[in-house]
Amino acid sequence: MNPSLSAIVVMGVAGCGKSCVGSAIATHSGGRLIEGDAFHPAENIRKMSAGIPLDDDDRAGWLTRLGEELRAIVQSGERPILTCSALKRRYRETLRQAVPDLGFVFLELSPEEAERRVLARPGHFMPASLIDSQFAALEPPLDEPRTLALDATQPIATLAERVDDWLKPCGEPSLARTA
Repeated sequence: MNPSLSAIVVMGVAGCGKSCVGSAIATHSGGRLIEGDAFHPAENIRKMSAGIPLDDDDRAGWLTRLGEELRAIVQSGERPILTCSALKRRYRETLRQAVPDLGFVFLELSPEEAERRVLARPGHFMPASLIDSQFAALEPPLDEPRTLALDATQPIATLAERVDDWLKPCGEPSLARTA
């Protein structure tokens, strides 16, 4: 594994498969999964459940808390695999401030496929009505270092293998690449 990446964020819009892919990466590469949604304060969950998009202020404390969690796990000697939308560059920078050698796996997906997936998942607080707001906020990290962009419609096992290959020594790109 590439020792220069001490933590990974699996990112993208709702429905891209962050939880499933993050879990597969953690299993495949030996990392510790952190579900970013589990750290949302009750007010954020209430807003999203009501179909109200989160704004930068809503996300600020959540992102700070996720950065603290990443740093603590890295300091314990483990490699965290965080699932987090991380839609904007400034959100990713907040996480990078906590763990500078952070890699991002960007799961790319069309709005239509995201909506189809969100409609099919039971019991999640994020309604399909917020998909458009997610894409409106998305600033793809394609020009950012330590970022791997993947087609989220590929099988989960394939995505985990591609991330594992990327994590191997000499596999880290200087800029984002699509696989």
